Amino acid sequence: MGRGNIGDMKNCKVKDFSSVTSGSTPSRSRHKEFFNEGTIPWVKTMDLTNGPIVTTDEKITFLAAKNCKTYPEGTVLVAMYGGFKQIGRTGLLTCEASINQAISAITVNREKCLPQYLLQYLNHNISKWRHFAASSRKDPNITSADVRDFQVTLPPIPEQKAIADLLYTWDEAIEKTERLIQEKEKRFKRLLNDLIYMPGKGGKWKQLRTKSLFKERKETKRGDLRLLSITNSEGVIPREDTGRKDTSNEDKSKYLRICPGDIGYNTMRMWQGVSALSSLEGIVSPAYTICIPGEKLCPLFVAYLFKTPFMIHRFYRYSQGLTSDTWNLKYPHFSEVKMPLPSIEEQERIAETLSFAQKEIDLLKQLAEQYKSQKRGLMQKMLIGEWRVKPEIINQYMEA
Repeated sequence: MGRGNIGDMKNCKVKDFSSVTSGSTPSRSRHKEFFNEGTIPWVKTMDLTNGPIVTTDEKITFLAAKNCKTYPEGTVLVAMYGGFKQIGRTGLLTCEASINQAISAITVNREKCLPQYLLQYLNHNISKWRHFAASSRKDPNITSADVRDFQVTLPPIPEQKAIADLLYTWDEAIEKTERLIQEKEKRFKRLLNDLIYMPGKGGKWKQLRTKSLFKERKETKRGDLRLLSITNSEGVIPREDTGRKDTSNEDKSKYLRICPGDIGYNTMRMWQGVSALSSLEGIVSPAYTICIPGEKLCPLFVAYLFKTPFMIHRFYRYSQGLTSDTWNLKYPHFSEVKMPLPSIEEQERIAETLSFAQKEIDLLKQLAEQYKSQKRGLMQKMLIGEWRVKPEIINQYMEA
């Protein structure tokens, strides 16, 4: 890659090099046969994952496809409805398929634009769809007209091919890493259930109420400490790292101190498993409860134990409130919950095994994020023409 003259880059609209239509949906009540024993993929917005679409969970019959139209391989799809998280998501058909009315279909003139390049370009500029969706409409959505007017920067076809191929290699690396993460996470859940199991009658682990194993930390007036947040997936982290707007009170005199080795949990979401072991010192909102593990406990073992389904169910049973919006597990009720207690040596062995497995997952997640960051950097430079593909590479694509 290198810098070069960008004079042959063209700025145009999608409608300048393609036709844009939207899908349709046959009535299920009137045409039940359309959705019975079909073979043609039926694409819905939830099937759009910003990549190739090989097949779908739902299929329709040839009769249905005839009534609602099919689209060929190479059609680029864009979600027009589904809220801000879904709007603008894309897909690329790798087979003939039908699509529902919430999706816009782009059939490109391949002498001007390659579908694979357009897919990458739209994915990189997905945030721009939010501008269309938020423009004075009652419900967030985009229209086929918005898709037609979407601005695209097009290099010559050989360069489009080179860029698409390069970015696809990054997509493959990301996809393989994410599949490996999923496999490791499934293995971790099996390992968690194998090592920390719900004790039955006559089990080797005795059960004790938590009030004999923990103390509550109720230290306040520590505004000199940094603000932390207790999350379900990332543990105890600085509040600014959550990526959410800071809604904490200016007066933090009632905020609770949390120390390394403490277990903190969300008082109103403990029944959903929101708890974590802290490695940091700081203060957290009074909406949390802070527990100090006693001498009989390995804090890391407790952190894993509190994520098991049977313990989360026990926290649910002891939570108080009339509806799920008001359920809470304050310390007096938490202290009545029974938990299994192996020896401290066994706790440490289990914690070490689970910690090693978790570190494998964390390293893979870091690798996936590095791949994504590197791909974003490439896209930022290449899709606007700041970086150009070297002429010798372009010549190879022209010869092909």
